[in-house]
Amino acid sequence: MSTLKKIPMRKCIGCNEMKSKKELVRILKTTEDEIVIDVTGKKNGRGAYICFSKDCLLKAKKNKGLERSLKCTIPQEIYDSLEKELN
Repeated sequence: MSTLKKIPMRKCIGCNEMKSKKELVRILKTTEDEIVIDVTGKKNGRGAYICFSKDCLLKAKKNKGLERSLKCTIPQEIYDSLEKELN
């Protein structure tokens, strides 16, 4: 009797598609109100998931999905640094 391991699924805030956690990158708002990319997916704070594509980041910026998920306003510099890190 083999048991299948459950794959954690998360929704991309850009394209709103459910994907496995490993296919997405986590953007995190720390307790000090810093916004960083969490590569491990295990840091403490409020997180939002986004695909590795530039298009999803632009969609999330346009529909304010990142701001809604992290419950704070996000300056343009953060979007620029995220775009640079995703490339």
